[in-house]
Amino acid sequence: MLAVVPSLLGSLMLFIVGTLDILTVVGDVLRYYLIDSSQDIHDTLVPDIIIAVDVYLIAIVLLIFGLGIYRLFVSRIDQAEVSYPKHPFNVGSLDQLKDKIARVVILAVIIEFFRAVVDIRFTTPLEAIYLALSVLALAAALYLMSLGHKDE
Repeated sequence: MLAVVPSLLGSLMLFIVGTLDILTVVGDVLRYYLIDSSQDIHDTLVPDIIIAVDVYLIAIVLLIFGLGIYRLFVSRIDQAEVSYPKHPFNVGSLDQLKDKIARVVILAVIIEFFRAVVDIRFTTPLEAIYLALSVLALAAALYLMSLGHKDE
């Protein structure tokens, strides 16, 4: 229980932070279009939403970890097992828990990469080639991940 409760509390806090970030963006957009359009929001709008999505994904990692540890070491969640056998919280082993967490972490890394790409200003053509190669590497990683999970 020492790992479960802090993980769930951390997850709850991150869900609250992500939601407040999104509500702040909504407030900024409404203020920009309805009240005062003097401060441009276009440069910060997409990065702020991407950061909020990243926060949500980390919250999901903590949620999967906390409930997975609870299920593995404290008590089984029988109702969830019967109703939704492929639900992300239903884990049968520590390896399965690590695999589910790794998938969400990879999504968080991709979202963080996307945020960085939005802010890029190219100074040389070589930088554009590096970006294309990194996008290709991410696509290959996602493809290889999907090959490993064809049976699910």
